Amino acid sequence: MHLVGNSVAYQMDCMEGLKQTPDKFYELCICDPPYGIGFAGFDKHYGGGKALAKTTLHKPFFGGDKEAAPVEYFRQLFRVSKNQIIWGANHFISRMPFDSPAWIVWDKDNGDNPFADCELAWTSFKSAARMFQFKWQGMLQADMKNKELRIHPTQKPVALYKWLLTNYAKPGDRILDTHLGSGSHRIAAYDMGFDFWAWENDPDYFAGQQKRFEAHISKPVLFAPEEMYNFEQTKLFD
Repeated sequence: MHLVGNSVAYQMDCMEGLKQTPDKFYELCICDPPYGIGFAGFDKHYGGGKALAKTTLHKPFFGGDKEAAPVEYFRQLFRVSKNQIIWGANHFISRMPFDSPAWIVWDKDNGDNPFADCELAWTSFKSAARMFQFKWQGMLQADMKNKELRIHPTQKPVALYKWLLTNYAKPGDRILDTHLGSGSHRIAAYDMGFDFWAWENDPDYFAGQQKRFEAHISKPVLFAPEEMYNFEQTKLFD
């Protein structure tokens, strides 16, 4: 276990962590579980000769994304959290407990390549569908002045998680991430002053995110931790 301020990360199987957690302990879970699409990542070339951004850990993530998270995972997830944002649920929609009007679309502005133009997240909220645009095309990123080192094949930008926390979490909420991966979510929650818990099963990626997190928090703080980020929203449907 690593404890830094209000941010806790465990190197362990999330199923074990979930089973040890009391009912409705977390106000919000934002997670990116395996999609079951067979994506291995790490510097592979795909159709059209396009390549992924280089990552510092040249290995597939734990399990290789051969199968989506099991039904029992979702049962436990909904037991321990009051609200959920689940990336990739369009790949395993039958495992979601109810229909949602409040899908989230991350427009990756990734140009002409064989990868998906966007990623979708199912949410338990009853609001309108929302879209967040942030370029994430190989080595090109929307915020090149603060370019993020890619350490995980399915890494998402810190800015995306800050937008999610701004729009779907409240000050004082306990936040959970069952598949920490690169640790982008952890950095966003730390910067915004949220109590945060996470699990990551792969020891190498756990060590990688821990190194990234510690490097981040060692930098001078230029704003108050409780400062919230005002991202512009795009309403898709009323």
